[in-house]
Amino acid sequence: MSHAVTGLEHEHLDAETVGALVNPSPLDIARRDRFDRFRLEFHNFGIAIGAFGLGAAMAVMQSLSRADIDLPFRSEKMYYLSVTAHGVLLALVFTTFFIMGLGYLLARLGFGKLEWEGLAWASHWTAVFGSSMTALAILSGSSTVLYTFYPPLQAHWSFYVGATLLIVGSWGFCAVLLRTFIVWKKENPGVPTPLPAHGMVTSVIIWILATSGLAVEVVGMLIPWSLGLIDTVDPVVARTWFWWFGHPLTYFWLVPAYVVWYTIMPRHIGGRLFSDHLTRVVFVLFILFSTPVGFHHQFSDPGIDAKWKLLHTVTTYAVMFPSLVTAFTITASIELAGRLRGGRGLFGWLRKLPWKDPLFASVALAMVTFGVGGFGGAINAAFAMNTMVHNTAWIMGHFHLTVGTATALTFMGVSYWILPRLIGRELAFKPLATLQPYLWFLGMILFAVVNHVTGIMGMPRRVFSGQFQGSPVADQWQGLTVLSAHGGIVLFVSSLFFLLVILGTLMVGKKIEPPSFDFAIPVEGQPERAGLWDRFGLWTVVAVVLIVMAYAYPIAHLYGMERFGSVGFKPF
Repeated sequence: MSHAVTGLEHEHLDAETVGALVNPSPLDIARRDRFDRFRLEFHNFGIAIGAFGLGAAMAVMQSLSRADIDLPFRSEKMYYLSVTAHGVLLALVFTTFFIMGLGYLLARLGFGKLEWEGLAWASHWTAVFGSSMTALAILSGSSTVLYTFYPPLQAHWSFYVGATLLIVGSWGFCAVLLRTFIVWKKENPGVPTPLPAHGMVTSVIIWILATSGLAVEVVGMLIPWSLGLIDTVDPVVARTWFWWFGHPLTYFWLVPAYVVWYTIMPRHIGGRLFSDHLTRVVFVLFILFSTPVGFHHQFSDPGIDAKWKLLHTVTTYAVMFPSLVTAFTITASIELAGRLRGGRGLFGWLRKLPWKDPLFASVALAMVTFGVGGFGGAINAAFAMNTMVHNTAWIMGHFHLTVGTATALTFMGVSYWILPRLIGRELAFKPLATLQPYLWFLGMILFAVVNHVTGIMGMPRRVFSGQFQGSPVADQWQGLTVLSAHGGIVLFVSSLFFLLVILGTLMVGKKIEPPSFDFAIPVEGQPERAGLWDRFGLWTVVAVVLIVMAYAYPIAHLYGMERFGSVGFKPF
């Protein structure tokens, strides 16, 4: 090796670099060992951040288009193509790969090893290949079906096959985590599941339960339809299978964000977790109630009896409860950190919090916006009020507060915490990292809150132009759409700051000893024995029973009715 390096010395490498290769320092060895250990996680995070960058570029054009700002290449075709790409890349590709990276990382740290790592790599490349197929199908203009890909809008078969491969890859991730958990439990009987890993196992169970419905729709209906093997599909049946998946998908996103809130952020800011017990209760409640809630997205659909819609309304309100517990628990953990840092009085602890720290700022601002979004979610779940906001810009505003901030901003914030620990480099462009969460918050308030308002005023969602050919009704929201567009621009700038920090850290970040991965310690101390809330098998069985109770009869009833299928439509 020494001879090979010396031969290249004068042509490509300076003496310092050659010396580091031949006689690496302890710091270089530590960084290399850390990177080699977490290479799988690094690859997943890399794909996630790449998808985020492309999806963010698609988003800003949409905001400007709805405000009727003249743009190069602005057209209905480009607008709806970008809506599809933005939704799929951010809501499916970015989140899934980031969660897989986070899941592998926390499982490896919590359980001490990762089983079936070969399967993990095979699943990763399967998901990469599938995501690439789907992205190319969208960008080619052959698959403009939006994020929800409802029939009778029909995509090219490669869109559905690619999405299927992404899901298959994610199932491999689930298998790896569950196998690792099972082996660890056998080796550690009676020991409580490490809390970060507990949350990720919860996410895996939610994902398996949710994607089973999507598999029926895509494999059983949409792929044969797009290949011409069947002539028609029933849109209502397809929508029902989609929303079996579509709403629990939000908890697959949200629970990993909660894992960051509960297990990483309190320790990072010098505090403690308020309650280990409450955290485990919250995770289990999401397993139970996240899936049987889909009919609240179908209040306007025919063929589903009102009593089943009412049942799903009740379960939708039930799944809000763990988020209310989270609001209390995390706020208490943050207050404790502020008081340990010297805060006094009723609100003096707020001033002692590290508001310039990007991880804390991201989580704190994500919590604030999620509170607003949660209020909107309660309205969406109520039959009468849902009728007022259904398919309006309100839904777009709600979605961006919950997923677009509670989840995405948390993932961006924790990236600043994870990256130095993975590669042994200090964050680059720290002023940008400090400012970025606040820009995201400002942009999202301008964008999402304004869309809530215009939704109440009657503005539909997913519209290329807000003018409606000069309609007097549309005149009242014209100024607000411009304000929303300004919010979209601020969000785009925040996205660029995030990408610059990540790329700068990878390329020019100062070499450091990789920091340790430290997690929050509960106020009451670590539990000594596994309890009821660690019995994932039991809670999964209960969840399956609830899903069967909520869906079996309504779906059987839909299949038993006289149905009229639809041929495929491709407007662009």
